Amino acid sequence: MEEQLEELKQKVVEGYKVNKQEALALAELPVEELCVAADEIRQRFCGNSFDLCTIINGKSGKCSENCKYCAQSSFYHTNVESYPLLKTEELLKQAQYNSERGVPRYSIVTSGKKLSSKEVEQVCESIRVIKQNVDISVCVSFGLLEEAEFWKVKEAGAVRVHNNLEASEGYFPKVCTTHTQQDKIDALKAARNAGLSICSGGIMGLGETMEDRIDLAITLRDLEVSSVPINMLNPISGTPYEHNSRLTVEDMCQIIAIFRFILPTAFIRLAGGRGLMKDQGRKCFQSGANAAITGDMLTTTGITIKQDFQMLQELGYEVKKICQ
Repeated sequence: MEEQLEELKQKVVEGYKVNKQEALALAELPVEELCVAADEIRQRFCGNSFDLCTIINGKSGKCSENCKYCAQSSFYHTNVESYPLLKTEELLKQAQYNSERGVPRYSIVTSGKKLSSKEVEQVCESIRVIKQNVDISVCVSFGLLEEAEFWKVKEAGAVRVHNNLEASEGYFPKVCTTHTQQDKIDALKAARNAGLSICSGGIMGLGETMEDRIDLAITLRDLEVSSVPINMLNPISGTPYEHNSRLTVEDMCQIIAIFRFILPTAFIRLAGGRGLMKDQGRKCFQSGANAAITGDMLTTTGITIKQDFQMLQELGYEVKKICQ
């Protein structure tokens, strides 16, 4: 087994693309050895660069979509706060706060299937003000916009669009039925056509199989996604997944390691659910992950920026402004 792992790692380093059967075989190997090999691949392709971002819940609740994991869906009874699109002053204030603490990337995330034309105009003005006053990269997650709307976002100063595929193509209909995964892929392609980089990943622990996870990773590779958030489901009371079992740190390390074999050059980002881990993601950052969301999550508490910088320094990472 050790020889097989070493051989596949070397092939990846030389440019080989891991196929589905090889990835499934990785899932049968001892997790610790797999994680060491994955981290060596990360080191080879990405060095010690670390992409750190923070997010702000720019518009909350009353979402028309029925994603089963989400506290913001109007289909479920949760305690999430609802409010309309935040004003420029608040978005600017939070951008300044994060920039002053060394966070190079700031993402504005909004609930709903997509922003309205009026909301797009409003938030584009906010982005312009942020870019005029703060040295920080602005990313956005505004739902299923059209290419023309993404052009406006790009011209306002944003550099990246986020839209998670959430699960494999085969499993997605079990997660959401009010839109399709293809809708999400079309939005990502529209954003790329507008000159924006794309960020997309998934949620682990929805009930999917390892094969589903690998199918997702291969889809992301085919889309040439450079930033891949890996979320661990936080089962939220009132949602259909409230009784799902939480994944373990070992589960997450294994998933991230396999994603690293499939996506050797990507910034694999430990995202939602990290605050549930006793080690705050430390082992995952030694298993192939080299990016994270810091601060508060959308509807759950995260880990402080100061804590993250201290941990990343101890692990030998250098937080940088990544231009991908």
